[in-house]
This record gives sequence, structure tokens and C-alpha cells, in this order.
Amino acid sequence: MKTVSLIVGLGNPGREYRDTRHNAGFMLADRLAQKWGGSWRVEKKFFAELADCEFAGRRFILCKPQTFMNASGEAVAKAATFHRVIPAATLVLVDDADLPLGALRLRGEGSPGGHHGLESVEQHLGTREYPRLRVGIARPQAAVRDIAGHVLGRFQADESPLVEKVLARAVEQVECWASESLAKAMSLYNGTVV
Repeated sequence: MKTVSLIVGLGNPGREYRDTRHNAGFMLADRLAQKWGGSWRVEKKFFAELADCEFAGRRFILCKPQTFMNASGEAVAKAATFHRVIPAATLVLVDDADLPLGALRLRGEGSPGGHHGLESVEQHLGTREYPRLRVGIARPQAAVRDIAGHVLGRFQADESPLVEKVLARAVEQVECWASESLAKAMSLYNGTVV
């Protein structure tokens, strides 16, 4: 039996949130499912949409929690427990307003950095020691504290080419993590897409 890894894209469910900055994790998970031939299905017992995929001879379960961002950890913990996936094999894909648009940062562990989705995942997994890939969505202005309107807004038309480029690079980074190692994926892909 093949070991299973879990890849979780964080976002908010519902048409009104589709393609918003805060749903960068969903957008990346969708691209992985498309490339790896996975089909999304609703799994109510996990509060999530899941897709089974194979890549590089390994089995992956893609997950999009349907609990809204602040409660994402409920779905992550349920899926991880059921499929017996340890935190170190659970990769979380998430937006990051503190990174510039076009930036990627993969880490093996760390603090939530004020991101409520990561806070929920940490709470429900009981650890900060799980890999996360942050996709930069930028802040409107460095001095602005309340950025809810920004993160829940859609990318501007002139940002779309860069968004597509960074998501394509993020897919490559996830594939490197999946087939090689966390260290190699960090070394080759962390940074800003130009």
C-alpha cells in the first residue's frame, strides 16, 4: 500500500470568493488537480472537497476545506486523521499578504504569522511542524492594518499574467517537494517570479 501525502489549499468556499486573493491556495490546488488528473468530490464528513491523485509514483490527496478560512483546521485534521497522514506529510498552500505579488516561500514549519487559516490548522493538528507554501498577494500599502477588503478582492486585470506565472511556478515547486525533497524545493523555487 502506497504512503499518502495530503496537500491542502486554503480558501473560502462559494462563488463570491472564487479567484479572490485569499483563495490563492484553492487556485493552486485546482491547478494541481487539473495537471495530475484529479477530480474533486464533496466529502461532507471531512467538511471538504477532496481529489485523489498520483504523482511520481506516490499517492496524494488534494483537499479544499469548505469550512471558511478561519476554521480550515477542522477539515485538515479530519482528512489527515482518516488517511493517517502525519503533519510532516501535510503540505498547506496559502496566501500571504506580507509577501509581494509573485513571491513564493516554502517552509517546513513556522508560526502562522497572523494568518487565521494557518492558526486553525496549527490548533487542530496540534503542531507548527508541517510544511506550508505561501503565495504572495501583497498588501495594498505597508501602513494599512485592516486589509480584509484587499484579501477578499480579486486580482486586477494587469496582475493576471503575473498571477498565472507564479501559480505555474508554484505547481513546479509542489512537484519538486513531492518527487525530490522539501530542501530542494525551497532552494530551487523560493523567491520572486520575474
